[in-house]
Amino acid sequence: MNASRVDEQPDLGLFEAYGIELEYMIVDGDSLSVLPVADRALESLAGGFANEVETGSLAWSNELALHVIEMKTNGPARSLTGLHQDFQRDVTRLNALLAPLGGRLMPTAMHPWMDPERETRLWPYDNSAIYRTFDRIFGCQGHGWSNLQSMHINLPFADDEEFARLHAAVRMAMPLMPALAASSPVMDGRLTGLLDNRLEVYRDNCRRVPSVTGRIIPEPAYSQRAYESEILQRIYRDMSPLDPEGVLRHEWVNARGAIARFDRNTIEIRVLDTQECPAADIAVAALVVEIVRALTEEHWCGLRHLQKWDSGPLQRLFMLCVQHADQAVIDDDDFRAAFGFPERGPCRARDLWQHLIETLIFPRTDLSAAWLEVYRLYLRRGSLARRIAGALENTPSPDRMKTVYRRLCDCLAQGTLFDD
Repeated sequence: MNASRVDEQPDLGLFEAYGIELEYMIVDGDSLSVLPVADRALESLAGGFANEVETGSLAWSNELALHVIEMKTNGPARSLTGLHQDFQRDVTRLNALLAPLGGRLMPTAMHPWMDPERETRLWPYDNSAIYRTFDRIFGCQGHGWSNLQSMHINLPFADDEEFARLHAAVRMAMPLMPALAASSPVMDGRLTGLLDNRLEVYRDNCRRVPSVTGRIIPEPAYSQRAYESEILQRIYRDMSPLDPEGVLRHEWVNARGAIARFDRNTIEIRVLDTQECPAADIAVAALVVEIVRALTEEHWCGLRHLQKWDSGPLQRLFMLCVQHADQAVIDDDDFRAAFGFPERGPCRARDLWQHLIETLIFPRTDLSAAWLEVYRLYLRRGSLARRIAGALENTPSPDRMKTVYRRLCDCLAQGTLFDD
């Protein structure tokens, strides 16, 4: 529910600014089990109780669970360049505040052995009425609520015409995003066989009111009026018997993988797992932005072609990438053609990402060397989830799992990539 404040300049147009949100777990420095001290960390920085603290170009805030903390851009960022350095600076600062509490930050999209039924502690302060209502209706003592961390990208639009372009482009790009960013191959202390367990549990966390999440891929609505009528009003109507006071009757109750926020004229993308360090996260964000930009500019196909896609076929490809990440087989000819993929027949998601990186990214001369290192590692070794699974050697013991995730904590602390 916390915004990255792109809304401070609601007249921003397409790709004129960006809002980035990164969620991290707080864990015990020795055991690496979750440590519910986000309130104490925020208080130590603010000098008193706070649910949000500004640190300059960024801000920190609470999330649903007390072991999760969010860092976000403090207002619209006009460029992604150098932003990973701001996040890395604040990671260092937050780790220093956590050390006296016995804690440190852990990256990736799920804690590998957290028992949410036993270990969840919900945020009890400001906005607690909202969290209590979510908990009463959906039950937040589960993986899909209290054990998931992601990166959100907020992209602005100025009017209905820009919204239509942006929404069509985001919907089209969403199926490929887990193939790029999956980082959650472990849940309940075991490799489940899926590479993006966060999205698997996330898509089912509102099953009591299915319209809240929908099919993850949002419906093809291309105006504010259509979106409110076809998506938001249906959610509000379905929720009203369970929430008669209307505590959750807001745009942010919509839990699709990308949501329109007309209160601040942005689309918020939510399907990207948190990576091992800010350089990797911002590199992923920059790549996603370039793909979405190319689609809005009709680089490979026209807007009408993008807008005709129903959620069903996109959802099928999305779930393949949730399961297999970079090795998912993209078998839809029309989908591949929409990205200008030059070869006929099925391809791996990593092959399609390689085509996009080589045609849109590598020709540029203004890219951060840190980002280029991220892209080259992905093309060589695949998603972070695949690298984690490889390091765990497919049959991880508790000691092996702790060793690997301690390395990931070190990657976050040091700003380095996870590369066996």
